[in-house]
Amino acid sequence: MTANTGPDWLGAALEEIPGVRVVRDRDELSTFETDWTRRFTGVARMACLPRDTAGVAGVLAFCARTSVPVVPQGGNTGLVGGSVPRGGELVLSTRGLVALSPVDANAAQVTAGAGVTLERLQQHVRAAGFDFGVDLAARGSATVGGMFATNAGGTRVLRYGSMREQVVGFEAVLPNGGVVSRLGGLPKDNTGYDLGSLLCGSEGTLAVVTRLRLRLVPLLPARAVALVGVVVPADAVTLAARLRRACPSLESLELFHPDGLALVRAHSGLRPPFARDCGAYLVAECAARTDPTEELATALLECPEVVESALATGRPEREALWAYRERHTESINAEGVPVKLDVAVPVAGVASFLRAVRGEVGQAAAGARAIIFGHLGEGNFHVNLLGANEHEEAATAAVLKLVASLGGSISSEHGVGVAKAAYLGLTRSPADQAAMRAIKAAIDPSGIMNPGVIFPA
Repeated sequence: MTANTGPDWLGAALEEIPGVRVVRDRDELSTFETDWTRRFTGVARMACLPRDTAGVAGVLAFCARTSVPVVPQGGNTGLVGGSVPRGGELVLSTRGLVALSPVDANAAQVTAGAGVTLERLQQHVRAAGFDFGVDLAARGSATVGGMFATNAGGTRVLRYGSMREQVVGFEAVLPNGGVVSRLGGLPKDNTGYDLGSLLCGSEGTLAVVTRLRLRLVPLLPARAVALVGVVVPADAVTLAARLRRACPSLESLELFHPDGLALVRAHSGLRPPFARDCGAYLVAECAARTDPTEELATALLECPEVVESALATGRPEREALWAYRERHTESINAEGVPVKLDVAVPVAGVASFLRAVRGEVGQAAAGARAIIFGHLGEGNFHVNLLGANEHEEAATAAVLKLVASLGGSISSEHGVGVAKAAYLGLTRSPADQAAMRAIKAAIDPSGIMNPGVIFPA
């Protein structure tokens, strides 16, 4: 293979690996160098797109021998800077790993390449009468490999769990080029360490996942969605608990606030959902084999917290109600480049968090706006800071310290990335961090895999 001499020795060497496309053109490279938030950007030395596992193994083996740092990247929809280059690394894109096996109807499983988008996966399995347990708004560009790397959650965690709960097998390439493959999809396999669970959520710092064996769930054709208004956010917390007890078919519980609704309406032209304003809004969705509308409607009638409500069963009407929640992200981004904080607190601490968080932001960054929405059922909230300007770090620290004080997590589903690496100690003890660093050093002794992610550089 080409020696590491000359101005383009790396590109020339990578092009000798079968099935690997190398990108050097600066215009094309720019698509790999900035993340979806526009907050995190860097310069890539080059990018390579293997078309199969052997290509990934060849790239990593060569990079390990030559100490070339690597940033794995999927759909590049991350929000914490964990999938973009920071200082001339090689970007290894999994976009070319797009194979999809036929659905195994007996096992209710499917094998998908890491570059398969969530939307394509959904279409594939729904055609066979199944569904996938994780759903999120970036379904058209988010890849299953990236979702695995960050243990993505989304709007269905309440019912099905996060990405880790959907994975029954995996194939991954270690930093030295070795391939670990456990794609049998065995429901029971107790032979040593659960490497798949370890790699899920590791953000490309330990290996590059190439294929996943995924658990499928029933395709539930009957759905009902309610948009509910309450007087104060604490009422939404109480209402959510009531609905969880009363509705076995409950799938999603999503919270947003009047300031977020105002942004959505300003940038989308949507009409007000109700004749009067409310202090907080909750989207609840139920899904079953038979119509769950009566179940949801009866539960809402018995909840005194409800002051306004709209119920929909037809798909266009359901999507219209969901739009008030799902269009938050695009509307916030239309206002500027936000600081996006993805946090979680125990359900018992949700009301306290919602009461305190805006005050903490205001003290740290006068004039900043905190637009908050998220997954109420799991206590997972997306705190979007607009106008924090030079006080971004102070506002970030204030929010994350509040979360830590309530026994929460500084990252619920987006990962630590580089954005939160400095704050890891808020919720991970020195012993915990030492154990994680030991695992990193054992699997990636040269430190080539996504340097600076999770742990401070």
